[in-house]
Amino acid sequence: SIYICDFLISLFSLFFPQIQFAEQKQEFNKRPSKIGRRSLSRSISQSSTDSYSSAASYTDSSDDETSPRDKQQKNSKGNGDFCIKNIKQADFGRREIEIAEQEMPALMALRKRAQGEKPLAGAKVVGCTHITAQTAVLMETLSALGAQCRWAACNIYSTQNEVAAALAEGGFSVFAWKGESEDDFWWCIDRCVNVEGWQPNMILDDGGDLTHWIYKKYPNMFKKIKGIVEESVTGVHRLYQLSKAGKLCVPAMNVNDSVTKQKFDNLYCCRESILDGLKRTTDVMFGGKQVVVCGYGEVGKGCCAALKAMGSIVYVTEIDPICALQACMDGFRLVKLNEVIRQVDIVITCTGNKNVVVREYLDRMKNGCIVCNMGHSNTEIDVASLRTPELTWERVRSQVDHVIWPDGKRIVLLAEGRLLNLSCSTVPTFVLSITATTQALALIELYNAPEGRYKQDVYLLPKKMDEYVASLHLPTFDAHLTELTDEQAKYLGLNKNGPFKPNYYRYENISTFPLPRTTILC
Repeated sequence: SIYICDFLISLFSLFFPQIQFAEQKQEFNKRPSKIGRRSLSRSISQSSTDSYSSAASYTDSSDDETSPRDKQQKNSKGNGDFCIKNIKQADFGRREIEIAEQEMPALMALRKRAQGEKPLAGAKVVGCTHITAQTAVLMETLSALGAQCRWAACNIYSTQNEVAAALAEGGFSVFAWKGESEDDFWWCIDRCVNVEGWQPNMILDDGGDLTHWIYKKYPNMFKKIKGIVEESVTGVHRLYQLSKAGKLCVPAMNVNDSVTKQKFDNLYCCRESILDGLKRTTDVMFGGKQVVVCGYGEVGKGCCAALKAMGSIVYVTEIDPICALQACMDGFRLVKLNEVIRQVDIVITCTGNKNVVVREYLDRMKNGCIVCNMGHSNTEIDVASLRTPELTWERVRSQVDHVIWPDGKRIVLLAEGRLLNLSCSTVPTFVLSITATTQALALIELYNAPEGRYKQDVYLLPKKMDEYVASLHLPTFDAHLTELTDEQAKYLGLNKNGPFKPNYYRYENISTFPLPRTTILC
């Protein structure tokens, strides 16, 4: 092997005489002893553990199996009003938060502009969202604007433990860790709400579980709560149900259906994170795979666009004829799930509904089919029907399970049917900046609104605020808006400062990247 190496070096030197291999050759001829190899191995092994990797957030490699509920926890200042996985990870979480701040320009601008005014002074915000570096930037912004915050997680798998530690070290009352049980989940929410000497007056919810818990356990708290801000399809659906039944006793802001949430978070965020979540968990190659996406709302549109661009054959199921027609015009085959369930390689749910993929469909899937959910709640895939004695569950890696049938057929279930992207990977920070800024402005609006402006009903964010959120993000792209002349504004019947579109206007963007398409306005 030494002679071969000499020959290759000589040959290489003929073509690249400027490159010298003397030192490399000398090192190659030094055959390390067994002791030397062991030392090298130890050195490499040690170096790989010297620095903390954020991948621990998603693979949960901790050897400590003690429940955080059974630990006595205090931060460096002696405060123990929190319950997290490991306070020692705070420094690593702080670094991740600092990275997120660079990609959240609007929140940072809002923090800078409104910090002196303290528009949330006196606000006591109880929140239930995904606890990630991006949420931490939101929480610290709310605090800078004068609010006191207590927080729990809306998903048992999405908490980044090191970020929760950084928040706890910073004085926030956070109750969350990755891998909570169902009992832990509700316990954490209760610890946020039920605390002596602290009464929330604002709710920031993602999925409606926090609002549901307060209605169920502490309905009298709503006497002092000024409003609810909700950002998910599931949570908004629950609010409209309460409103219809006459049980909604405070104003609520539907952030999910604001333009800046629908068109950016739901569409662009899912367009990128669906690929990330699938690739991290299964290492699947998308080219040529047959995929069925259930639902062609904004989330479904984003998923389909990404998969099509990667060369997948994409089918769509849909109940709404308008969304169905959009899918057809975008080049997707509209089918019923039972028509393709035997042949597809991947099944993705994006409906916000329940029992979309039932046991009958799971029984008929091909061997190795990947099943996952991109909706907020864990109701779309009937996972409960799979927990029966005749089926075997086999853990492959974190958030990846084989479910094995008696004949040996297996499916790959991701995150036990919960939200794929935040359970198994991450989501683009910049897009979350848009949503988080919208949430912050909704809180400010409801908290400062004069009595009587908002009734006990569900409201959309005013379009002027949507436009303001978008404008705060434009400087990142060195983008320059055109200003209307007085004559042009008069001709269009608009105020020069906006809003620029009527409330009924739909900002449709049904293009599928990377191919350019003409925008179709409904």
